[in-house]
Amino acid sequence: MTGRRSGANRNNKKTARSQGTHQNGLATPASIRIDKWLWAARFFKTRSLASDAVKSGKICIDDEKTKPSKEITIGKKISIKRSPYNKTVIVRGISHRRGPASIAETLYEETLDSIQNRQHLEQLRQAQPALRHTGHGRPTKRERRQIIAFTAKPEE
Repeated sequence: MTGRRSGANRNNKKTARSQGTHQNGLATPASIRIDKWLWAARFFKTRSLASDAVKSGKICIDDEKTKPSKEITIGKKISIKRSPYNKTVIVRGISHRRGPASIAETLYEETLDSIQNRQHLEQLRQAQPALRHTGHGRPTKRERRQIIAFTAKPEE
């Protein structure tokens, strides 16, 4: 042999990253970076936004703050804090690609407590009157009447 490597030997090696369960006929990785998973699961539009959220402490893995390079595996519990709601999800699948929303939903399962808390916050938000800062935008009917009454010339 002249010192050349066989292509078959090189292609048959499996790395720890490429081993995993099969999903939809394709091999899925065993672990993935948290920022990449958040992007693939469509929690953030870009990986840099996901990375910034992890750096700022808005993402916790098993109730511990982490770094964007942290590898996650199936079964990990991830807490995502996005104003005004907090989501707690369990990783059910891993993907290196960002696919359609229907496939992204299969990558995680939201916990029952998280769903109930979100619904409770939504009910509270809907029960509150609409917030409007005074002096911003077009006056309301009531404000217009007050302006007219204030600026009207007194009758003599």
